[in-house]
Amino acid sequence: MTFDIDFIRRHYATFSQRVAEIRNRKGGALTLSEKILFAHLYTPTSSIDTTYGNFRPDRVAMQDATAQMALLQFMNAGMDKSAVPATIHCDHLICACDGSKADLPCALRENAEVYNFLQGAAARYGMGFWKPGAGIIHQVVLENYAFPGGMMVGTDSHTPNAGGLGMIAIGVGGADAVDVLTGMEWELRIPRRIGVRLTGALSGWASPKDVILKLAGILTVKGGTNAIIEYFGEGTATLSCTGKATICNMGAEVGATTSLFPYDEKMAAYLCATGREEVATLANGVAADLCADPEVAEHPERYYDEVIDINLSELTPYINGPFTPDAATPVGAMKEYVKANDYPEAVEVALIGSCTNSSYEDLMRAASVARQALEAGLQPQAQLIINPGSELIRETAERDGLLQTLREAGAIEMTNACGPCIGQWKRKTTDPTRRNTIVTTFNRNFAKRADGNPNTHAFIVSPEMAVALAFSGKLTFNPMTDAIGAFKFATPQGEALPSSGFATCDNGYIAPQEGADEPYINPESKRLQRLERFKAWDGKDFSALPLLIKTKGKCTTDHISMAGPWLRFRGHLENISENCLMGAVNAFTGETNAVKHQLTGEVTTVHKAALDYRAQGGSIVVAEDNYGEGSSREHAAMEPRFLGIRAIVAKSFARIHETNLKKQGVLALTFKNTSDYEKVKENDRLSINVSAIQPGNTLTLTLHHADDTCETIEIQHTYNQQQIEWFKAGAALNMKNK
Repeated sequence: MTFDIDFIRRHYATFSQRVAEIRNRKGGALTLSEKILFAHLYTPTSSIDTTYGNFRPDRVAMQDATAQMALLQFMNAGMDKSAVPATIHCDHLICACDGSKADLPCALRENAEVYNFLQGAAARYGMGFWKPGAGIIHQVVLENYAFPGGMMVGTDSHTPNAGGLGMIAIGVGGADAVDVLTGMEWELRIPRRIGVRLTGALSGWASPKDVILKLAGILTVKGGTNAIIEYFGEGTATLSCTGKATICNMGAEVGATTSLFPYDEKMAAYLCATGREEVATLANGVAADLCADPEVAEHPERYYDEVIDINLSELTPYINGPFTPDAATPVGAMKEYVKANDYPEAVEVALIGSCTNSSYEDLMRAASVARQALEAGLQPQAQLIINPGSELIRETAERDGLLQTLREAGAIEMTNACGPCIGQWKRKTTDPTRRNTIVTTFNRNFAKRADGNPNTHAFIVSPEMAVALAFSGKLTFNPMTDAIGAFKFATPQGEALPSSGFATCDNGYIAPQEGADEPYINPESKRLQRLERFKAWDGKDFSALPLLIKTKGKCTTDHISMAGPWLRFRGHLENISENCLMGAVNAFTGETNAVKHQLTGEVTTVHKAALDYRAQGGSIVVAEDNYGEGSSREHAAMEPRFLGIRAIVAKSFARIHETNLKKQGVLALTFKNTSDYEKVKENDRLSINVSAIQPGNTLTLTLHHADDTCETIEIQHTYNQQQIEWFKAGAALNMKNK
């Protein structure tokens, strides 16, 4: 058994009692998120704060790219074993190139050092290990570990996928994961609550993916920041469990802390189908507390900070993009949208999979569309690429003929892994910079994310829409109204669960071992490097530090620490730091990875300038809105820390990245007046009265201009006293062995 049933039994035995105590202390009805969140307070009797809380999550999940740094930090904590159940999943380091039969053996060879380290660490510290090819972390967690009313953290921003099984699952950086792994309090800023009321039922071409695509258009990429999106209403019960997971998964694209659905029969059916009948029985026993209290549904405006209504019966397919996941356009409006923006209309590749859309239901609906077209004698006009979510899904889809249908349509089956979704796509093209269009079922479509081409226009769709667009070859094709010659698509068909049950297969799991040695790290390795503790703050204000870069526009974690070929260095802080802010756009020149070096006057790379500034006391970065949007990768915080960047001053921060900066000892500060961003000039030196930092106060940023004039502006922060102590100690983890 991969999961700890004894723990789950204990959890449900006291869950209703804990919820009742919370309800009494609050003095009113509770939303579902309040029930689960506060049932996991680190100290059950502690006050229910509205700002920050300390929690005790039930488990930790880590993917191979981020697990390296998390485990390197954990090894410095002096623990013999993880304090909570934990798993490591090898899904990020596998390239998508020639298909699974060639790509997986290649990954095993190229990443052997890292895989051996991860498996050795899992054995040494009592963690479960999922081998390369076993599947994508979030699909595997849904199939094996997620349970209604539970709480977990994962070192990947799409950890909220488990919300499809009624679990509060939150993406975090490695330092946060180590808090939980060591049994320490895990601090979380108490999220706002956004209630999304679903009515009606999906029909026709509308899919669960379209729910979140529409919502992304409503909220935008930062509208869910520091919020839990909680779905309620009779429409929730009409969605499959994996459909709910799709919606929760992509909630990360609106900045949400997490998303979740109330427990229902569809979840129970999924638990039973995946061999967890006892979990379903236990959940059924406390079902009344695995949803919001009745008063919440009656008067949601009293209990949620924001209420959004979506009628599933009226929902139409959406196509979101390019370059941002919140550019939401109904399929019926695409002709005008594409023409108005002069986007390339021809679809060259359709990619199906990722943690967002790789379930059995997804593949079945995709295959049903392909079968219709094939039987009509059609062939796709775009290349099809498939990434099954897990070996369980792949084996079942193979048994039931779904993969064969997609192969007949020319699909290339990649490894059960993330592949193109996280930049691990070795796309074969003669011109890597030309303008082109692809459609994906993934969750992110930032420039250069999938194939490294800044001119690849990536549009996010459902699996069935991806196949339909592939056969038409046109982004403007509407399968509900348009025909391909004399052929017109019928409504896609797909079962939520396989009628013959899931296939029996080797799922790729290796259980924790006893008595294993500490994993070996070669001192000469280019991929793994032991961590040295960051130095404590010297107690001095930041005085006349050079501006490293002033970034313009979107600056995601992909811009700060690129994925793709850089994934190989995720366990080596010194080497990966060479990509720091490589993709950030210089506000003064519009160029990337090119800044004016204040010590030499030359134009150089961000990394070179930062290293030189570090030797002189460090530097400061200035940025715009939602800085650090995207992945949970803490490398985007650790690299600046390693390179001596003392503070990031932005208009606003994405939640996970702000926390990661705090954990690593980099000050995350915001302009009190966002227009002050414009006052920062290329050759400025910056001073900050850091010694005055206190919870809730305002600091000053002094701009020393090259013409010897100065400007002083106000800057803000969200640090509480504990977080200030992290900064003073040099990093949060430095506090553990004080």
